Amino acid sequence: MALDPTHLQLAIFLLIGIALPIVALSLGRVLRPHNPTPDKAITYESGVDPKGDSWVQFNVRYYLFALLFVIFDVEAVFLYPWAVSYDVLRSDVGLFILVEMLIFIFFLVLGLAYAWKKKVLEWE
Repeated sequence: MALDPTHLQLAIFLLIGIALPIVALSLGRVLRPHNPTPDKAITYESGVDPKGDSWVQFNVRYYLFALLFVIFDVEAVFLYPWAVSYDVLRSDVGLFILVEMLIFIFFLVLGLAYAWKKKVLEWE
């Protein structure tokens, strides 16, 4: 059974994809200096010696704010290509493309209203 050129290219691509990080990490391990000291083992906190326990509880609102930011940031990324190609899409599809984006924005506003109602956006 002969190898198809496509399969050969795929095999070569996979081998290079596996070998490249292995070679890079191995070279880094061999070439880097290795001088462990107790000072290098302590936790780094912006140049200040760490004080207290490392297990600190954070308010869950930090995570909710971050999650909401990521959600709305990703949604804004979806709005940009649509706005750039709106004229071309409108000539091909018609006003359906506008209605589709209005539905999309409606769900964004609905999510924001839900977060507002649940008092996720209030900071104490």
